[in-house]
Amino acid sequence: MKLKFGSRSCRTGGLSFIPHPSTLILLAAALLLSACGFKLRGETTLPFETMYVQAAPASQFAVQLKRAVIAGSQTKIADSQKEAQVTLQIIDELREKSILSLSGTGRVSEFQLRYRVSYRLYDGKATEYIPTSEIVLRRDFSFNDQAALSKESEELLLYRDMQADAVQQLMRRLQAAKFQTKS
Repeated sequence: MKLKFGSRSCRTGGLSFIPHPSTLILLAAALLLSACGFKLRGETTLPFETMYVQAAPASQFAVQLKRAVIAGSQTKIADSQKEAQVTLQIIDELREKSILSLSGTGRVSEFQLRYRVSYRLYDGKATEYIPTSEIVLRRDFSFNDQAALSKESEELLLYRDMQADAVQQLMRRLQAAKFQTKS
Protein backbone atom coordinates (compact mmCIF):
# COMPACT_ATOMS: atom_id res chain seq x y z
CA MET A 1 0.00 0.00 0.00
CA LYS A 2 1.36 3.42 -0.95
CA LEU A 3 0.26 6.74 0.42
CA LYS A 4 0.81 9.91 -1.53
CA PHE A 5 1.29 13.32 0.07
CA GLY A 6 1.88 15.96 -2.54
CA SER A 7 4.72 14.68 -4.69
CA ARG A 8 6.20 12.33 -2.04
CA SER A 9 5.26 8.78 -1.45
CA CYS A 10 5.63 6.81 1.78
CA ARG A 11 5.41 3.13 2.57
CA THR A 12 3.67 2.18 5.76
CA GLY A 13 5.28 -0.24 8.15
CA GLY A 14 8.86 1.11 7.93
CA LEU A 15 10.30 3.54 10.48
CA SER A 16 12.89 6.15 9.63
CA PHE A 17 14.63 8.59 11.99
CA ILE A 18 15.21 12.13 10.77
CA PRO A 19 16.67 14.32 13.54
CA HIS A 20 15.35 17.80 14.11
CA PRO A 21 17.71 20.57 12.84
CA SER A 22 18.14 21.97 16.38
CA THR A 23 19.42 18.56 17.53
CA LEU A 24 22.03 18.61 14.77
CA ILE A 25 23.12 22.14 15.74
CA LEU A 26 23.44 21.14 19.41
CA LEU A 27 25.46 18.06 18.49
CA ALA A 28 27.76 20.12 16.25
CA ALA A 29 28.31 22.71 19.01
CA ALA A 30 29.20 19.98 21.53
CA LEU A 31 31.62 18.44 19.05
CA LEU A 32 33.29 21.80 18.34
CA LEU A 33 33.65 22.63 22.05
CA SER A 34 35.24 19.28 22.81
CA ALA A 35 37.58 19.61 19.83
CA CYS A 36 38.88 23.08 20.80
CA GLY A 37 40.11 22.01 24.25
CA PHE A 38 37.36 23.74 26.22
CA LYS A 39 37.06 22.57 29.80
CA LEU A 40 35.34 23.94 32.88
CA ARG A 41 37.40 26.04 35.26
CA GLY A 42 38.73 23.63 37.83
CA GLU A 43 40.54 24.08 41.09
CA THR A 44 42.92 27.04 41.40
CA THR A 45 46.45 26.17 42.45
CA LEU A 46 47.73 28.87 44.78
CA PRO A 47 51.50 28.81 45.47
CA PHE A 48 51.09 28.78 49.27
CA GLU A 49 49.38 26.47 51.75
CA THR A 50 47.94 28.97 54.24
CA MET A 51 46.82 32.57 53.89
CA TYR A 52 45.49 35.19 56.28
CA VAL A 53 43.11 37.83 54.87
CA GLN A 54 43.44 41.17 56.62
CA ALA A 55 40.47 43.41 55.81
CA ALA A 56 37.85 45.67 57.35
CA PRO A 57 35.45 43.69 59.58
CA ALA A 58 32.39 44.41 57.41
CA SER A 59 34.10 43.74 54.06
CA GLN A 60 31.85 41.63 51.84
CA PHE A 61 34.72 41.43 49.36
CA ALA A 62 36.91 39.66 51.95
CA VAL A 63 34.10 37.23 52.80
CA GLN A 64 33.56 36.39 49.13
CA LEU A 65 37.32 36.02 48.58
CA LYS A 66 37.67 33.64 51.53
CA ARG A 67 34.82 31.54 50.14
CA ALA A 68 36.51 31.42 46.73
CA VAL A 69 39.84 30.35 48.26
CA ILE A 70 38.23 27.66 50.41
CA ALA A 71 35.99 26.32 47.63
CA GLY A 72 38.39 26.65 44.71
CA SER A 73 41.85 25.74 46.03
CA GLN A 74 43.80 23.62 48.50
CA THR A 75 44.92 26.75 50.40
CA LYS A 76 43.63 27.10 53.95
CA ILE A 77 42.48 30.41 55.45
CA ALA A 78 44.33 31.01 58.73
CA ASP A 79 42.70 32.62 61.76
CA SER A 80 45.76 34.72 62.58
CA GLN A 81 48.73 36.21 60.79
CA LYS A 82 51.18 34.07 62.77
CA GLU A 83 49.62 30.83 61.51
CA ALA A 84 49.77 31.83 57.83
CA GLN A 85 52.55 31.63 55.25
CA VAL A 86 51.30 34.84 53.62
CA THR A 87 49.01 37.73 54.47
CA LEU A 88 46.70 39.28 51.91
CA GLN A 89 45.97 42.81 53.05
CA ILE A 90 42.88 44.41 51.55
CA ILE A 91 43.95 48.03 51.87
CA ASP A 92 40.90 49.73 50.45
CA GLU A 93 37.61 48.91 48.79
CA LEU A 94 35.71 51.77 47.14
CA ARG A 95 32.45 52.17 45.25
CA GLU A 96 32.30 55.29 43.11
CA LYS A 97 29.50 56.75 41.00
CA SER A 98 29.88 59.56 38.50
CA ILE A 99 27.62 61.19 35.93
CA LEU A 100 28.43 60.01 32.44
CA SER A 101 25.88 62.02 30.43
CA LEU A 102 22.96 64.42 30.79
CA SER A 103 19.77 64.64 28.79
CA GLY A 104 18.74 67.78 26.91
CA THR A 105 16.74 68.94 29.94
CA GLY A 106 19.76 68.65 32.25
CA ARG A 107 18.71 65.40 33.91
CA VAL A 108 21.13 62.52 34.40
CA SER A 109 20.70 59.90 31.69
CA GLU A 110 23.79 57.72 32.33
CA PHE A 111 26.05 56.92 35.25
CA GLN A 112 29.41 55.22 35.42
CA LEU A 113 30.00 52.93 38.38
CA ARG A 114 33.54 52.14 39.51
CA TYR A 115 34.64 49.48 41.95
CA ARG A 116 38.21 49.66 43.26
CA VAL A 117 40.07 47.19 45.44
CA SER A 118 43.63 47.88 46.66
CA TYR A 119 45.60 44.99 48.08
CA ARG A 120 49.07 43.59 48.73
CA LEU A 121 50.50 40.16 49.52
CA TYR A 122 53.41 39.66 51.93
CA ASP A 123 54.78 37.12 54.38
CA GLY A 124 55.73 37.28 58.07
CA LYS A 125 59.19 38.64 57.23
CA ALA A 126 57.64 41.57 55.33
CA THR A 127 58.74 40.16 51.96
CA GLU A 128 56.28 41.49 49.39
CA TYR A 129 55.15 38.99 46.79
CA ILE A 130 52.60 41.35 45.28
CA PRO A 131 53.27 45.03 45.99
CA THR A 132 50.35 47.39 46.55
CA SER A 133 48.14 46.89 43.50
CA GLU A 134 44.66 47.86 42.45
CA ILE A 135 41.80 46.23 40.59
CA VAL A 136 39.47 48.76 38.95
CA LEU A 137 36.22 47.74 37.28
CA ARG A 138 33.79 50.05 35.47
CA ARG A 139 30.19 49.67 34.36
CA ASP A 140 27.98 52.19 32.59
CA PHE A 141 24.23 52.16 33.04
CA SER A 142 21.35 54.31 31.88
CA PHE A 143 19.18 56.12 34.39
CA ASN A 144 15.53 57.09 34.27
CA ASP A 145 13.77 59.20 36.95
CA GLN A 146 10.48 57.34 36.38
CA ALA A 147 12.12 54.01 37.25
CA ALA A 148 14.36 55.18 40.10
CA LEU A 149 13.62 52.20 42.36
CA SER A 150 14.40 49.61 39.69
CA LYS A 151 17.53 51.52 38.65
CA GLU A 152 18.69 51.50 42.27
CA SER A 153 18.39 47.71 42.39
CA GLU A 154 20.15 47.49 39.02
CA GLU A 155 23.00 49.56 40.50
CA LEU A 156 23.30 47.16 43.44
CA LEU A 157 23.36 44.19 41.06
CA LEU A 158 26.09 45.82 39.00
CA TYR A 159 28.21 46.45 42.11
CA ARG A 160 27.71 42.84 43.22
CA ASP A 161 28.73 41.64 39.75
CA MET A 162 31.84 43.84 39.80
CA GLN A 163 32.73 42.51 43.25
CA ALA A 164 32.50 38.91 41.98
CA ASP A 165 34.66 39.84 38.96
CA ALA A 166 37.23 41.47 41.27
CA VAL A 167 37.39 38.30 43.41
CA GLN A 168 38.05 36.19 40.30
CA GLN A 169 40.73 38.63 39.08
CA LEU A 170 42.42 38.59 42.48
CA MET A 171 42.35 34.77 42.54
CA ARG A 172 44.14 34.70 39.16
CA ARG A 173 46.71 37.25 40.40
CA LEU A 174 47.31 35.22 43.57
CA GLN A 175 47.78 32.13 41.43
CA ALA A 176 50.49 33.94 39.45
CA ALA A 177 52.34 35.19 42.57
CA LYS A 178 55.92 34.01 42.93
CA PHE A 179 56.19 32.54 46.43
CA GLN A 180 59.48 31.13 47.75
CA THR A 181 59.07 28.33 50.27
CA LYS A 182 61.63 27.69 53.00
CA SER A 183 64.40 25.39 51.81
